[in-house]
Amino acid sequence: APYVDSPRQKLDAVKSTYGAEVVLCASDPLSREKVCDEISAEKRRAGGADVLFVHPSDDPDVIAGQGTVCVEMVEQCREMQAGTPDVFIIPVGGGGLASGNCVALRGMLGDAVKIVLAEPARMDDAKRSFDSGHLQGHRPSDTLDSVADGLKTILGPNTWPIVRDLADDIMTVSEEEILRATGLVWERMKILIEPSAGVGVAVALSRDFAQKYGDVGVTVGVVLCGGNVDVLKISKLISELPSQCKKSGI
Repeated sequence: APYVDSPRQKLDAVKSTYGAEVVLCASDPLSREKVCDEISAEKRRAGGADVLFVHPSDDPDVIAGQGTVCVEMVEQCREMQAGTPDVFIIPVGGGGLASGNCVALRGMLGDAVKIVLAEPARMDDAKRSFDSGHLQGHRPSDTLDSVADGLKTILGPNTWPIVRDLADDIMTVSEEEILRATGLVWERMKILIEPSAGVGVAVALSRDFAQKYGDVGVTVGVVLCGGNVDVLKISKLISELPSQCKKSGI
């Protein structure tokens, strides 16, 4: 049950590559859960097979599986004898990727590593939760209108305690910063990331991050999470950004 405004590439992959039936829902977590409950009830009434709801971020198996990302990153750094990063930056929405890798990094590196989670400023429920110490949802005024559509889901009862207890910080970035970071990775690294992954790069490039964690010699690892992107749409948005020279008055 993907969101109605999910990238076309993501929907096409689900349907054509994996052969799944797609039922669209409104762009908020509660709508997704309602749609899934309705599908389950309909299948039961029809006497069909039992339906198991697998949460995209709060399921324990999903959390554990996504935690292998930083396990591989640390192992690869050790194989290259490059040392492990001092700071890891991980995008956060529903928290499956973030919490799984918080557990992995604390298990492998303990408190020697800093874990910073990255979130769009337009959807800052994780940041507000972290700062207040209490789980927050989206505010009624939130439009959830962000290019980082993969981070619209809120933290859940399984992911929130892990993020609260194991992350060091949550930092937010603007839509312009996300687009510029995404375009930079496309151009310089030739990797087609989606804007949700660009959020982590944007945090790494931000002034706030430099002030907090930018000591000389500090190494940073950024998790690039996903490539489900409408290239034409995002390219157009990037091209419409004001030039850095104009912003700087040059």
